Amino acid sequence: MSTLSNKRIIVGISGGIAAYKSAELIRRLQDLGADVRVVMTRAAQEFITPLTLQALSGNPVHVDLLDPAAEAAMGHIELARWADVMIVAPASADVIARIAQGNGNDLLTTACLARRCELIIAPAMNEAMWHHQATQDNLALLHTRGVHQIGPASGGQACGDVGMGRMSEPAILAQEIANHFQTGILAGKSVVITAGPTREAIDPVRYISNHSSGKMGYALAQAAVDAGAKVTLISGPTALACPDHVTRVDVVSAEDMYQASMNALKHGDIFIASAAVADFRPATIAEQKMKKTASDTMTINMVKNPDIVASVANATESPFVVGFAAETHDVIAYAKDKLQRKKLDMIIANDVSDSSIGFNSDHNAVTVLTKDSLVELPEASKHQLAVTIVERIAHEFSVNTQPVR
Repeated sequence: MSTLSNKRIIVGISGGIAAYKSAELIRRLQDLGADVRVVMTRAAQEFITPLTLQALSGNPVHVDLLDPAAEAAMGHIELARWADVMIVAPASADVIARIAQGNGNDLLTTACLARRCELIIAPAMNEAMWHHQATQDNLALLHTRGVHQIGPASGGQACGDVGMGRMSEPAILAQEIANHFQTGILAGKSVVITAGPTREAIDPVRYISNHSSGKMGYALAQAAVDAGAKVTLISGPTALACPDHVTRVDVVSAEDMYQASMNALKHGDIFIASAAVADFRPATIAEQKMKKTASDTMTINMVKNPDIVASVANATESPFVVGFAAETHDVIAYAKDKLQRKKLDMIIANDVSDSSIGFNSDHNAVTVLTKDSLVELPEASKHQLAVTIVERIAHEFSVNTQPVR
C-alpha cells in the first residue's frame, strides 16, 4: 500500500455540504503518514468549524488572507511553499471558477496561485451546476495547466437530485494522493542517524574534537527521507542546514549524543552511527579559562566516553545497527574487527589518510561490510554514496527482519 510518510499536504476546503467529509479526509491522510494543514474559505466555515479541523490535523487552521500575525512573515506565501501537494476538497463551482481565472481574493485561491506543488481538485456541486458549460470550460482550462481532478461521483445529492456532482469518498481521495508519490524502500520505517563531531570541553573556551563536517551523515539523512523513512538526525556542531522532513536533535558532547541516541532508540528501526565521536574527554572541566604558565607542557587527564554504537547494538531490543570506521591504515581489518566486536549488522569503512576525499570533502569512497559480504563503492559524491548505502541498508534490513520459517 502506498504511504505518505514525510509528505506535507494542504487540504483546502470550500463552501458546500460535502465540507463535512473533509474531516475524514484529514484523518485518512494522517493515517498514511502525512503532515496536514488546512485552509478554509469563509463559506466552508458555515458547514464545519475550524476548531474541529484544528483538533483533527493538530495544526492551526488558516482562514484569513490578511491575518496580521501570519502576514508579517508573508504567511500565505510560506504556506504555499510548505506543501508537497495541495488538494481542494470539496472544490465548489465557485472556487473552481476563481482558480481557473487566477483570482486571489481569499487565502485559499491565493495559496493556489502561490503554490509550487501539484494541485488536485475534488469537485462537489449540484448535478446541474456540474453539467453547466461554464463549469466544464473552467475544468478544461485547469486541466491544460496540469491541475489533477479526482471525481466527482454520481449518486444522490443533498438537494434531492440524483446525478454527477458528489465529492469522491475520502478513502478514495487519500489513496489517489498517495499513489502520486512513489513508495520508498524505507517507507514506514524509523531511522536514527548520528552525524558531525562532538566537542569535549577543557574549560569554557577550549575543547577537544574530531575532524568532521557532518556532510556524510546529513547526506544519509536526506537519502533516508527520500526513501520514505521517518528520520531523526542527532547532530554535533556543524554549519549544515537540516534536510527537509528531518527531525534534528542538536548535541555538543559525546555524553549528550549518547543520551539522545538511547532516547531515540525506543522508536528506531535502523540506527546509523556516522558521527565522529570523541573517544575520550577531560576528566574534569575547568570552571574558568586555564591560563598559560611558565611550563612548556600541560597534562590533561582523560577518561573514556561511552561507546554509543556498541551500546545501541547491545541494547535489549536493538535496531538494525550500522557503524562507521574511519581508519588511516589496515582499514578493512580494523572494520571487520569493529563489526564483530561491537555486534554490528553493517559497517561502512573509509580510508581517511587520503586527503582528497573524506573529511570536509564533498566526495568519498567507502567499503560496505556485513558478516557475509564486502562491497567496495568507488569515489563518488557523498550524496550519491548515501543513496547507494541506504539502498544496501534497506536490503540487509529486509533480509535480517524476515520471519524465520
